[in-house]
Amino acid sequence: MKAVRESSALGRRLAAWGLAAAVLAGVFLLYAQPDFLVMLENQIWTCFG
Repeated sequence: MKAVRESSALGRRLAAWGLAAAVLAGVFLLYAQPDFLVMLENQIWTCFG
């Protein structure tokens, strides 16, 4: 029973790390596109400018 609980906790931890890595990779890919950065800057400028 204890081994099942430990493997379940390990699975959740690995899933969380995988999700975090996927989010970071997605953000990196968006920032690698200059058009996205220009669009984001224009939206921020419009919101606060």
